[in-house]
Formats: sequence, structure tokens, C-alpha cells
Amino acid sequence: MLIWIVFAVIATAVIASLLHPFASGLARIDSGAADACRVYRDQLVDLDRDMETSQLPRNEYEYARAEIARRLFKATEQQCEERRRPPHAHRWPKLAISLFLPLASIGLYTRLGSPDMPSQPLQARLEDPGHNIAMLISKTERHLASQPDDGRGWNVIAPVYLRTGRIAEAQSAYRNALRILGPDVDRLGGLAEALMIEAQGSVTADTLDILRQILRLEPKNPRALFYIAVGMEQAGRTTEALADFEALAKLSPAGAAWLPLVNQHISANGGVPLAASRQKPHMTAAGDSR
Repeated sequence: MLIWIVFAVIATAVIASLLHPFASGLARIDSGAADACRVYRDQLVDLDRDMETSQLPRNEYEYARAEIARRLFKATEQQCEERRRPPHAHRWPKLAISLFLPLASIGLYTRLGSPDMPSQPLQARLEDPGHNIAMLISKTERHLASQPDDGRGWNVIAPVYLRTGRIAEAQSAYRNALRILGPDVDRLGGLAEALMIEAQGSVTADTLDILRQILRLEPKNPRALFYIAVGMEQAGRTTEALADFEALAKLSPAGAAWLPLVNQHISANGGVPLAASRQKPHMTAAGDSR
């Protein structure tokens, strides 16, 4: 009985510490997408400074800028998704759940738990991977080995490969999903991203072809338009690159996170950047405008 009293005291202390921010109104949920955008903009400024002081070779500068741009676009998309969510999470249901789950888990453990139970064998874990990513990947791979024409399986595992840095597998999975399920903006975008990562920021002919397929499905897709312009720039086709960057700047909404980067490319190719009035002020971490 003593052990349960100790568990109850520990659980109470932990729950109290977790609920205090909710009760005081001091807790703030911030995914960091906005901060990530600011960091990437600062990195671009530092990169340009290094280039101006001849501390960085031109080819390394181009690769680094393309990689930062890729991350900026991803952070911007994440920020847009967050803005579409309700501004306030349902606080009281969360508090109720925070109180209920520890009590329910103790009750369930007393009825069903058994510390003497042997560890679950590998095959059983593969059949029920839960939230274990490695097991989920392994289970999906086994499934696809026996059913290679399951397009949905390839579509599920491709972004997982990409996030875990398995770039070659990601490319293969995206190509299989596209072959079986057909063209889709997300699948094509994932494949293009995997190809650019493999090429260290270079926009190859294969990547350009995929980006143009995206534009056939979504003519104003900003990521595809940006990287096509980058590809023209990397190929030395300055006139075409400038025209593409200027077109993207005109299509972009006021305050778009990628506009400062697009303007840098416009300037680098001899053009006149978009009027500053259309750009959202760049805020530092302290909240001062730049």
C-alpha cells in the first residue's frame, strides 16, 4: 500500500506543476515557425555579408542560399497552417484530461498491469508499432515488399524517409507513389525537395521537370516558381531568372515571408526589388523593426 501512496504523491506534484501555467495564464504555445522564419532571414543576411567580404566561395554561397530558402519556405508553410487553426485551444478539456489520465492509468495498471510480464517479441511489435517510428517504417517496408503496387503505402512512407534523412529511399518512394497514384502537388514537391537535398541545393534538369509538373497542377505555386527561377540563375540564364523572380514577387501576397529573399535574387540579377511597402517589417527577437 505504501508504494501507491508514494505514486499518488508524485503524480499529484507533477500534475500540479503542469497545471500551474494553465491556471495562471502564463503558458504560451508557440511552435516556433515564426521564429524559424526570422532565423532564416538573419542567416541570409549573414550569408550575404560573408559573400561581400569574400569569406565564402561563390558556389558555396549559392548552395547555402538555396538550402536556407528551402527551409524558409517550409517554415512559412508551417506558419500558415498554424494560422488556420483556432486561436485558443480548448483549455478546460485539456485540464480535465490532464487530471483524468493519471488517475485512469493507475486504475488500469492495478487491474491489468503486470511488471513480471516478459518483453514483447519483435514480430508482435511489428504487428502493432504504435507511435514507434522505426517500427512503423519496418512494418511498412515489410508490407510494401509483399505488395509493391500499394501506392498509399509508398505515399505514407516517402515523407517519413525524407524527414529521417533517408534521401535515396525517399526519392524511390515518391516515384513509386507518383507512378501508381498519379501526379499530386505534395508528392511532386517532396520528390523535388529530395532531389535538391541530394544535389546540395542545385536545381538539376530532373528537378526542373518536376517543378514544371507542379505548375501544371498549380500555376501559382510559390515554391515551384522560386526554384525554377533559382535553376535559371544557377544555369547563368540571368534574363530568364530575373523575369521569373519579378513575376513571383508580383504574385506574392503582401508580407509573404519569402519576399525579402526574392528581392535579394532580383537585385543580384540586376533588377529593382519590389517596393518595400508591400513587404512585412522584419522583426527581431526583441520586437524591433529592421
